[in-house]
Amino acid sequence: MSGAGAPTELDVDGSGVRVTIVAGTWHETITDGLLAGALATVERLGATATVVRVPGSFELPVVAKAALEAGADAVVALGVIIRGGTPHFEYVSDAATSGLLRVTLDTGKPVGFGVLTLDDEQQGLDRAGLPGSKEDKGAEAAHAAIATAVQLRDIARAGTARVAGF
Repeated sequence: MSGAGAPTELDVDGSGVRVTIVAGTWHETITDGLLAGALATVERLGATATVVRVPGSFELPVVAKAALEAGADAVVALGVIIRGGTPHFEYVSDAATSGLLRVTLDTGKPVGFGVLTLDDEQQGLDRAGLPGSKEDKGAEAAHAAIATAVQLRDIARAGTARVAGF
């Protein structure tokens, strides 16, 4: 399981951080689990969230960019791509991943990466934060986005990074 070796979660005060969660609609049970985990983390860290649903993972980058340009401090991108019998999986996975990276670099704002690229549905159920899941990738993506937004805010205010936990 990919969660082995996960770092200790940084102590983050997300007060004042505005997050847009952009979530695809494919594989509803898994995506809704990811969304629930992301929302719970946003609330726990004291940030505020807006949710935008998009048709699929291919559409995540353009909507993430629009949200950041409209004033969001961070985006959490959630999607599910399950391998099939055609190269479609590789094209959509690459487009979503490369597109979200470009959005982060072009805007200078964080995008929490909660796009699951899976061989089968069970892998998604194991990572969706549902009862019986081994991991909660929605929560992890939200935490990463908020923690990074806080670091960027601290750098802008003080000119140096605040290193929590060290």
